[in-house]
Amino acid sequence: MEKLNINQWAEEDRPREKMMQKGAEALSDAELLAILIGSGNREETAVALMQRVLAACGNDLNQLGKWEVHDFARFKGLGPAKSITIMAALELGKRRKRQERPERRTIRSSIDIYELFHPLLCDLPTEEFWVLLLNQAAKVIDKVRISRGGIDQTTADVRTILREALLQRAVQIVLIHNHPSGNPRPSNDDRHLTEHVKKAAQTMNIRLTDHLIVTDGKYYSFNDEGVL
Repeated sequence: MEKLNINQWAEEDRPREKMMQKGAEALSDAELLAILIGSGNREETAVALMQRVLAACGNDLNQLGKWEVHDFARFKGLGPAKSITIMAALELGKRRKRQERPERRTIRSSIDIYELFHPLLCDLPTEEFWVLLLNQAAKVIDKVRISRGGIDQTTADVRTILREALLQRAVQIVLIHNHPSGNPRPSNDDRHLTEHVKKAAQTMNIRLTDHLIVTDGKYYSFNDEGVL
């Protein structure tokens, strides 16, 4: 028995036709993913296959976005080519999210910082350390990655952080790094680094306004917690 490609399904099961007639909003996540892979396997259509895939990650596209080729390979009919197609589509979705609402350039609270950096940091298996550069009106000048670290920690060079601020004439900075463990609570090293940067920045009339530790779904703000 040969597997059916997407054009051989019953008309009511064809997501491409459904999308053309009713628009993308009318399709389920499984139907949209089925369009990407084109065919399922000998036992199930692409829609049924993708329904099983989504069920395996709690019907959460954010979780699916963390999958790699070997995760998809557990499902019959999902070889490297189809897996990479899905991964590429989900990556595009993340990049689109980063570019949304470009008019909102002012940082008013910790949630603004979290929403800016969550797409960059939420799926990373290792720590990264970033600095957000702001002008006097708290408008974003730039966001700069300072370092990449190992699985448990990263190294942030205070001189590099302040150099970026001086070069781009920032008067306020925010420190941001992720915890791949999912625990947003700061370590003693995180606290010591924050205090070190704060004191060094003050000598140059630069204000450290916050330090955020980002995980997938949660964050810790030194400013909100009153420990900055």
